[in-house]
Amino acid sequence: MVRSALDSFSPATRGWFAGAFTAPTAAQEGAWTAIGAGSDVLVVAPTGSGKTLAAFLAALDRLASAPPPAEPKKRCRVLYVSPLKALAVDVERNLRSPLTGIRQESVRLGLTEPDIRVGIRSGDTPPAERRALATRPPDILITTPESLFLMLTSAARDALAGVETVILDEVHAVAGTKRGAHLALSLERLDELLPRPARRIGLSATVRPVDEVARYLSPGRAVEIVQPPSGKEFDLSVVVPVE
Repeated sequence: MVRSALDSFSPATRGWFAGAFTAPTAAQEGAWTAIGAGSDVLVVAPTGSGKTLAAFLAALDRLASAPPPAEPKKRCRVLYVSPLKALAVDVERNLRSPLTGIRQESVRLGLTEPDIRVGIRSGDTPPAERRALATRPPDILITTPESLFLMLTSAARDALAGVETVILDEVHAVAGTKRGAHLALSLERLDELLPRPARRIGLSATVRPVDEVARYLSPGRAVEIVQPPSGKEFDLSVVVPVE
């Protein structure tokens, strides 16, 4: 029997995935193998390949399997950065299914029900919510490059002191741009706050040259590039009109 990278996950995570999907995609298998090896990872795959879930499911499984830090301000261990506010909202909504499913599966298996909180920090976040995120950070924080910069240059940066993993979505859209350079500085500033640099997982649509995007993701660090073949099948026919 061929072993899947999903087999390394906890029973609750595997159980939810098996009930929700037929099998992992090539992008997910490759991403989980690379993430499990401990390196920074760049997943390059087209829309619909499941790459966002691949990054998040590995993070959710790790959060569900370990107790939260004793220090509340170090609770945020996963930081997701999206260049689009609308995408950030969609991701928060899409996380509800695996979060609920893993909780339910944990209860069914007689395991401790995980308490994983998700928060969004963007330009649309009301001031009261921003203050709450700063004093009682969630396990997963979803934000934008600009909001990350504002957090890092204010007292709210203390809420990021426990970050272990940074997920950069649509990284191809910012690499090589002024906005991307600004984000790169913010990520370096974040690493200065941490005991050790956060692992970076980049998600990108099919783009060339891939090596340049990988260098942008983790300058000076080794990056495992996951780029499964994306062959397409075409059904063509030639019609010749005959008089």
